[in-house]
Amino acid sequence: MNNSHEVTLENHVHRDDVGARMGMWLFLFTEVLLFGGMFLVYAVYRFQNQEQFKLAALELNTGIGTLNTIILLTSSLTVALSIAAIQNKNKFLSIVFLNSTLLLALMFMVNKYFEWSTKFAHGIYPGSKELLEKPNGQILFYGLYYVMTGLHGLHVLIGMIILYIIKRQIKKDIITPDKYVKLENSGLYWHLVDLIWIFLFPLFYLIQ
Repeated sequence: MNNSHEVTLENHVHRDDVGARMGMWLFLFTEVLLFGGMFLVYAVYRFQNQEQFKLAALELNTGIGTLNTIILLTSSLTVALSIAAIQNKNKFLSIVFLNSTLLLALMFMVNKYFEWSTKFAHGIYPGSKELLEKPNGQILFYGLYYVMTGLHGLHVLIGMIILYIIKRQIKKDIITPDKYVKLENSGLYWHLVDLIWIFLFPLFYLIQ
């Protein structure tokens, strides 16, 4: 009787894990639709204003964009290593890799803050007199730049909060080598955040 109860319980937990993973994939799909729509809008406006988009892109700091790309790619690696560590029953190492991911995410946000601050200092921000004096194509470029990179930055911030909560749950043994689907789902979310940036980087910084 007890064995039957244990099997039923295990199956119940398994179904919960599968449901949690499916729920995360559905959520990620809606995120892909959101940014996919923005990429489509960008493509249309870029096609209509190719020269102006190129001129506006020259004013962005490609060095910072490249550095942030390296940072996020590295953070994807560290979050994957954190998942691997908990699967191998190494709680300490899992936390170390999550701390590394959070540090890299903070570096990304700091770089983005300085990049935006420089643009604001030069009067290049939505609604500014300097921006409104530029051709319509450049106004569109910067409008898309601030909306899309700003929304991505918000996703990075949300991801940082989620990963911090996950780290606390690992410390408290809420997430264990036998129950780590929350960490997996958080890793999937973080990979999506990184993937979106991989598309944003060439669209805004590497226009030829």
